[in-house]
Amino acid sequence: MELHKQGRALWTLHKLRGFFYCLVCCYYIEIFVHRNDSCATPKCPTRRSHLPLQQYQTRVLLELVGVGIQEVFQVLNWLFAVLTKDIRDKQGQIRCAAEFTASVLDIKTMVDNGTLPVEYMRGKPLCMKQYEQVFSSCRIPGAKTDFLLFDKSSNPPKNITVVHNGQFFLLDIYNSDGTLLTVDQLCVQLERICNSSLQTNVDPVGILTTQRRDVWSKSYISLMQDETNKESLSAIESSILTLCLDGPMSPVSDERMCRKAAFFQMLHGGGSQWYSGNRWFDKGLQVIIGEDGHRGINCGHTVADGTVFMAICDHAVANTNQETPNVIQTPSDPLPMPQKLHFNITPEIKQDIEEAKQHLDTVVQNVDVEITVFDHFGKNAIKARKMSPDAFVQMAIQLAYYRVYQQCCVTVEPASLRTFRLGRLAVIRPTSSASVAFVKAFDDPNKQNLEKVDLLEKTLKEHKKSTEMAMSGQDIAEHLIGLMCQASEKNIPEPDVFTDTSGVFHVTTSQLSSKTGCLTCNTLDQPGTYDVSYSIMDSHIDCRVSSIEASNTCKEKDPARLSRALEDALLDMMTLLEETPRVKP
Repeated sequence: MELHKQGRALWTLHKLRGFFYCLVCCYYIEIFVHRNDSCATPKCPTRRSHLPLQQYQTRVLLELVGVGIQEVFQVLNWLFAVLTKDIRDKQGQIRCAAEFTASVLDIKTMVDNGTLPVEYMRGKPLCMKQYEQVFSSCRIPGAKTDFLLFDKSSNPPKNITVVHNGQFFLLDIYNSDGTLLTVDQLCVQLERICNSSLQTNVDPVGILTTQRRDVWSKSYISLMQDETNKESLSAIESSILTLCLDGPMSPVSDERMCRKAAFFQMLHGGGSQWYSGNRWFDKGLQVIIGEDGHRGINCGHTVADGTVFMAICDHAVANTNQETPNVIQTPSDPLPMPQKLHFNITPEIKQDIEEAKQHLDTVVQNVDVEITVFDHFGKNAIKARKMSPDAFVQMAIQLAYYRVYQQCCVTVEPASLRTFRLGRLAVIRPTSSASVAFVKAFDDPNKQNLEKVDLLEKTLKEHKKSTEMAMSGQDIAEHLIGLMCQASEKNIPEPDVFTDTSGVFHVTTSQLSSKTGCLTCNTLDQPGTYDVSYSIMDSHIDCRVSSIEASNTCKEKDPARLSRALEDALLDMMTLLEETPRVKP
C-alpha cells in the first residue's frame, strides 16, 4: 500500500509536469526553474526582480505557510533561539536586554548603510534582501488571508516596542543627532518602562495574536474601531522590533526541565498565567529576555529564513556574553520619557481576550519537545567516512521513525535558495525508494552488513542528488506552487494533485548550526506530526524533537521516544560502518 501511494504520487507529478510544460505555461516555468537572476553584486542587497513566477515563492510562504487562517496552531509555527545568561536581579535583566537589543540594532544599521557583509555558501554570494525584511515587519490579520507589512517609507520608524507585564511602550532608540542610543541610555529607558508598568492585572491584549487567524482578524477589526486602539496598533506594527521583558519562570532543579522551560518561554510564553500575553506574535522579530536569564528571539518564517535569524542571534549573543557591570550610568543628556500605548477594552474585546487565553492554554498543553545532546560523535567522524553529515542524520531520522511506527515517514527538509536573487527556500525530499530499501533492510537478520552499507551509501547519494536539485531551483514543489498560483490567478480549475493527501508529510526537519551555541526549534502548526531540528557540530549533535497533538485526541506522538530512537539509530549506523570494513578499489 505504501509503495503504491509513492508510485501514484510520482506518476501524478510526472504527468502533471509534462502536461503543464507542454500545454499551459512553458515560458513561465522555464523562467521559474532556471532563475537566471542570481545575485551578481556581492557588495549590496540586490534589487527586486519582476520575473513573473519568481515572486510566487515569497508570497506563498506568507499565504500557505505563514498566515493560513484555518490553522489552529499558527502561533507555534516560529523559529526561535535561546541561551541562558547568569542574571541575578532586575538590573541584570535590564542590562542584558539593552546589550542584546543594541547588538541586534547593529545589524539594522549595517543594513541601512549598505555595509552588511555578504554571506557566502559554497563560494557563492547569498542574497541579503531578507535582512531588510526582518525589521519593521508585521503580519496584519485579514478576513481570508493575512497581509505582511514592511515599513519602507521615506521616514522609517525610529522606535522599538517594549512590553512588560502585558503593557506596551514605544521607545525611541535614536538620539537627536541620529546616532543609536548607547547601552547605558537604553538601560535608563528600560528601567523607566519597568517602573511605569508594575501593575500585573491588566488585560493582555497581546494574547489575541495567539488566536486562530480568522478569529483574531475579527477582534482586530473591533479594536480598530477605536482611534486610540488604532494608533497603538499602528505603533506596534511599524516599530523596528518588539522587546519582551518577562519575569522569572517557576524554578526547576533538573537541567533538562530547565532547558525545556526556557524553550517554551521563547516559543509561546508559557501560557496565559505566565508571559504569553507579554508578546505580539505577529511581529517579524521579538527579542525576549527573562528575569531569570532565559533569552532568545521569536520570529516568523514569513519575513526571513532560519539562517538569517540565526546570524542575527549569533551576532547579538557574541556581543552580550562578556562580563559587564550592572550599574546603570545616567546619561548627561536628558532622554524623553517612553510613550505608553493605551488600549480601550470593550466588553466584547475583553471576552475575546478570555477566549484567546483558553485557546492558547489548550495548545500549550498539547505541545511537547525533547531536547538532547548526542555526544558520541559529530560532523568530523561522519566526514572521515566521506559521507555527508546532513544526509547521515536524515537517514537516521528515517530509520528511527521506521523503528517506532513500523512505516516509512514522508519527510521534508528546507534548502536555501539565497544564491538566487530574492530566493527563499526549496524543499528536499529525504524519503525515497533508496531510503525505504535502507530502513527496511537495516534490522533484517537475513541481510548481510555489506549489503546494508551499500544501501546506506545509495540513499546518501540519492539525498545528495535531491539536495543539489533543490538548491539549483529544480525542486518539483516550486514548480507546482508556481503553477497553483497561476491557476488561481487565471481561474483555471485546480488539478486534483493539489488536494491529493498521499504526500502529506509526517516529519519536518531543519538543520541550523550556531557559532555561539544557540539552539533552534521550529514547532509545527499541524497536529499529529513531528519536527526534528538539529545542529551538527564537530564532535556532537544537538537535537530538538517537537510535536503537537489535536485537542480531545489520544496522544499519538512522543518526542522523547522518537528522540531515543534517533540516538539509537545514529549509534547503530556508525557501528555498522565500523564493523564493516570496505575494500578499497
